[in-house]
Amino acid sequence: MVEAVETISVEDEVLRYARDEPRLGQSAVAGRMRARGMQISPSGVRYIWVKHGLETVVKRLQALAQGNVDVLSDEERRLLERGQIAAKLSLRGEDDEAGGGEPLTRQQLILHAAAELFASQGYDRTSIRDIAAKVGLLPGSVYHHFPSKEDIYLGVYREGFRRIMGRVREAANAGRDPWDRLRRACEVHVSGLVEGAHVERLTGHSLALIDDHEVFDKIRGDRDAYEKVFRELIDALPIAAGTNRSLLRLTLLGAMNWVAIWYREGRYSAQQIADNMVDMLRRGVDGKD
Repeated sequence: MVEAVETISVEDEVLRYARDEPRLGQSAVAGRMRARGMQISPSGVRYIWVKHGLETVVKRLQALAQGNVDVLSDEERRLLERGQIAAKLSLRGEDDEAGGGEPLTRQQLILHAAAELFASQGYDRTSIRDIAAKVGLLPGSVYHHFPSKEDIYLGVYREGFRRIMGRVREAANAGRDPWDRLRRACEVHVSGLVEGAHVERLTGHSLALIDDHEVFDKIRGDRDAYEKVFRELIDALPIAAGTNRSLLRLTLLGAMNWVAIWYREGRYSAQQIADNMVDMLRRGVDGKD
């Protein structure tokens, strides 16, 4: 038996698992192969998958089905359908897969679909039925994950804040001085609003359209935490004595958030917009020496 295993190449065995058990992750495949005496790491499994275009469950299921989904189990068909829905939503690189290359969960798909609808048509004009149709589910399936539309909105909004706040902090920390740190943070902020995933665009666009003040109050804590990042950046600036730093911060954030309303792709990039805003804030626009 051992001799039979040894005659099989490692790559052939990885591909066999991709065909026979496409839902297994790279760690599980590596573990099973090591138990059979074949030495390979999870990253080694992924390398072979990437080489053959099989690095996600969806791609492995597509290769297995070859256009005929009837050869898949019910659960495999559901996984494939969810992956195809994710592709239709045009999610960003970090959004189209979760959990080390596995498809998005149904809950994540609902959040992304809801974010797209909230951003495009507003919170009040979006229904649970709209969201369900976007994901390809019945409304009851959406309610299974989220008790109300408000819960979906809060989940999307908090996720958007979490993502963009992490990137803003990272960008600011790479700055050379206080003004450069603010500039980098503003570039990320504007980019997230106009070029990011829908959960990030929601932080600017949908907030401007929402009329439900009770919902707004529930996201106030997340908004305040995000504004605190810019408060710290503004407080660190070497500016003229007597300048109202609070109004300076609110002016800058208001201008950047409004970009989500008037922005049209092509004329200015997000970076150009942010850089010009910071330059005007720093140097003014008066033509006098």
